[in-house]
Amino acid sequence: MDPQQEITQLKEQLLYYEKLIKNMSAPIIPSVVPKTILVPIAGFIFSERFDLIRTTVLTYAEKHRDTERVIFDFTGVTTDNLMEFDYDGLASELSQLNSALSLMGLRAIYVGFNPLFVREIVRAGIQVELEVYTTFKTALERLLTENKKLTTT
Repeated sequence: MDPQQEITQLKEQLLYYEKLIKNMSAPIIPSVVPKTILVPIAGFIFSERFDLIRTTVLTYAEKHRDTERVIFDFTGVTTDNLMEFDYDGLASELSQLNSALSLMGLRAIYVGFNPLFVREIVRAGIQVELEVYTTFKTALERLLTENKKLTTT
């Protein structure tokens, strides 16, 4: 294979892997709770990734109009670069995500925040109004209880 063909093949392979990474960066999983989806978030989080998450969820909600709740699970977010992390940026991104979902009529629920993130956000004096639960299980139990109350009334 000549060098130009090899370069073309490598570029195509790179584009394929970039698309694969983007798809894995914001997976959407239907929940056992009706009208609820789960968005597990693992690895590093940064502003471009929040843009991707926001776009992916809003696009999904547009296509699946019966979606009412989105649970974002941050359990898998790494804290390897804790000192380099921009907590003001995180708060801003969470606020923007919450606002965008609210404008679409979606209830955003957050679970699995790492205690180190929480401590640093509080220490920085950042305030963000979010519905938060410790675990995904706790959030699902709460939603199931709410659904049960709605169906019995």
